[in-house]
Amino acid sequence: MGKLLREAIEIKRNQLISKLLEFERYKLDERHLYELTITELEYLYFKLQSEVHPHIGMDSIVWKNFSNNIK
Repeated sequence: MGKLLREAIEIKRNQLISKLLEFERYKLDERHLYELTITELEYLYFKLQSEVHPHIGMDSIVWKNFSNNIK
């Protein structure tokens, strides 16, 4: 794996860990966040986001501009 890709993955891991710490999550089971893979961190973050916002993972509500239809 190239140096640039490794650095990008490490940045993403650190961002996910920071976001999870904001949720006051420090471990998954008995493992600390820094021990988890990026896939595990993404799953945990998505799971926590879905608990906070029930529409995550689904299509968002789309508002139509009805003012253009009024004459």
